[in-house]
Amino acid sequence: MRAARLTSSSTTPTGPGAAGGAPPVVLVAHGSRDPRAAEATRALARAVSAARPSLSVWASWLDHTEPGPTEVLRTLAQAGHRRAVVVPLLLTAAYHRRVDIPAAVTAATTAGAALTVRVTDVLGPADGTVAPALMAGLRRRLAEVAPGRFDALVLAAAGTRDARARGSVGRVADALGVEFGVPCRVSYASAAPPATGVAVTRLQAAGARRVAVSAYFLAPGLFHDAVTASAREAGAVAVAAPLTDAPELAELVLSRVDEPA
Repeated sequence: MRAARLTSSSTTPTGPGAAGGAPPVVLVAHGSRDPRAAEATRALARAVSAARPSLSVWASWLDHTEPGPTEVLRTLAQAGHRRAVVVPLLLTAAYHRRVDIPAAVTAATTAGAALTVRVTDVLGPADGTVAPALMAGLRRRLAEVAPGRFDALVLAAAGTRDARARGSVGRVADALGVEFGVPCRVSYASAAPPATGVAVTRLQAAGARRVAVSAYFLAPGLFHDAVTASAREAGAVAVAAPLTDAPELAELVLSRVDEPA
């Protein structure tokens, strides 16, 4: 296998191990066979770096795309860094946050690397709170496709079997409904019902005439494509794009970085 080329998105990174310098930030995405997903992660890394040029920002993936977080963390340790911050690019705190990311950090730090790693909360609701920046990003994407032109909403997510994670998606849907003053229901692309088309149809049966779909996705890919097709087949008036590199998402990443350890 060809070794991955590690690059940072920061144009003015802090020096390795510099006293008082901000620790490098490692973004960890799920990964996808769809190349659009990896490019969206790289675009977000660039957006975070542009919002705070003093940070050294690195992109990594748990699967399908290189480099992985373990490789990035080992490289940072070899370069002389003593601290790093890992930000999970995940919208729910399910298996990947609870198992995969801690395992990747352990693999990096038990190989003799003198590196202290702090793993932040995911980008979805932390401690039951929906971050204002997340809401602002979802509003932005909806405004791009349906500015004030809907009377009901579906929040379409990737899907998970984790009941607590589904509960956090529900909290976002509730917040969106309150924000726009319309009914908002959850749908999933996999792992849990209902499908997006079913959720749209149910809202229509309850009297909604113009149902829009908010995409609870960080990147494009097969799941978002499936949600879009299902929603349009059911008669949704609009389907929002994933959050990708929205300025609000970069703001949310930085807010996670700034949280106290």
